[in-house]
Amino acid sequence: MKAREIINAIERTAPLKFRNEGDNSGLQVGFPGAEVSKVLVCLDVTEAVVQEAAEKGCQMIVSHHPLIYRPLYQVSDSTYQQRCVVQALSKGISIYSTHTSLDNAPGGVNYKIAELIGMQELEWLAPKDGEDAGSGLIGRLPVPEPDAAFLKRMKKVFGVECLCHSECNGREIRTIAICGGSGGSLMRDAIRKGADCFVTGELHYHDFFDNDGMLLAELGHYQSEKFTIELLAGLLSKEFPELTVIKTSINTNPIRYDAR
Repeated sequence: MKAREIINAIERTAPLKFRNEGDNSGLQVGFPGAEVSKVLVCLDVTEAVVQEAAEKGCQMIVSHHPLIYRPLYQVSDSTYQQRCVVQALSKGISIYSTHTSLDNAPGGVNYKIAELIGMQELEWLAPKDGEDAGSGLIGRLPVPEPDAAFLKRMKKVFGVECLCHSECNGREIRTIAICGGSGGSLMRDAIRKGADCFVTGELHYHDFFDNDGMLLAELGHYQSEKFTIELLAGLLSKEFPELTVIKTSINTNPIRYDAR
């Protein structure tokens, strides 16, 4: 099949009109008319991931995070993004990134987080005007949990080695706001909508001073979105049963946690 067929299928679920302003969701490298029989799905595009795709005979990489977020003013070997572009083009590999198009889509990244937590009665935290789409979600647990027990469960569910959070004071957690990745800009929305807890991948230091008593749980950017690999693989396999879809074997989290 052609790369454009895969792109069209992704964009039926996560149309580019859903992406945040200034985001670079979409085709990053390659040509829509390229022939594709194998796709590698990943969270991040790195040199190792491009090499893995080449070794496994993939003609396309579908990632969640964009490889090219800021403009490239040259294509050489001075940054990892440039090296990835060169490697991909030289090996005939196209790269497509879903990012906030999938974050903001019904059934997308934040819906998967809500499913993993066990949330119900979901609503957009910051809805997009005139669309069934938005940034973040808010919902409720069927049965409230003490804050310490809730955090312990989040650590296990998302495989978090070191969970950053605000102070536990024995509050019950029932109404939860969520946002995969860097969600700090939505914290005020979570407070305004009465969330007991805000779960996201990344927050700023000063957010922990300015949370109006709401519990904050910072999972880590990678940990909050690593399951997107399964989400993308499932989407492509359902749309194209004849397509070989390979999930990356590489952990691309650049952050290490030293327990010594």
